[in-house]
Amino acid sequence: MSLRLDWCSHEAAKYAVEHWHYSKCMPMGGDVRIGVWEDNKFIGSVVYGRPPFPSLSKSYKLTPHQLCELQRVALNIHQSQTSRIVSISRKMLYKLSPNLRLIVSFADNEQGHYGGIYQADGWIYTGEFNGEAGVIINGKREHGRTIRHRYGTVKGFEVIKGKKYRYLYPLDDEMRKQIEPLRKPYPKKSCGTGEIDNAAQSNAQTGGASPTVPLYIIQNENSTP
Repeated sequence: MSLRLDWCSHEAAKYAVEHWHYSKCMPMGGDVRIGVWEDNKFIGSVVYGRPPFPSLSKSYKLTPHQLCELQRVALNIHQSQTSRIVSISRKMLYKLSPNLRLIVSFADNEQGHYGGIYQADGWIYTGEFNGEAGVIINGKREHGRTIRHRYGTVKGFEVIKGKKYRYLYPLDDEMRKQIEPLRKPYPKKSCGTGEIDNAAQSNAQTGGASPTVPLYIIQNENSTP
């Protein structure tokens, strides 16, 4: 079984997120999109983008251009370890943007996620984050960032609060020394659901063949993300 990661189109990443990620929603600001193939079959995408809150970079003494968020790991049924896929993707990201110093990601406890893939990849766990988990609009749950982009604010809408686990990955030695004191013991898996790092059933949500239209776009576009 061969594994390949390469830059992919917005359409391909959107297809993966809408079919194989629990949110079913492509994040706003998903600027870096990396496609994943096994045996030349498209099986998903890893999406990086701007931090969820402008103030987040300041809390680590960084500029907004030095911090990014791992926003989506959207994979169909696959054989490769998810942590390996994440590891390769962040190395590609750093090669593309060598001025980056820190990656942040959040494991959604509401979905039964505890960050197992980040633990396997050596990320630093810094504790629980209690914040916005979504916004209800017209009876449908939406991501807060999507609503802010659409309306400029979430005021007037029902905001859902939730608990997430925060993980950090430093991209240079100085950054690692800075955040190492923030390290806390990894949370443990508390239920039978949630992400798993290595199994044929990993992140399986829908079946089906490779997305023909996104793959056509990938094969015919420049490699610039």
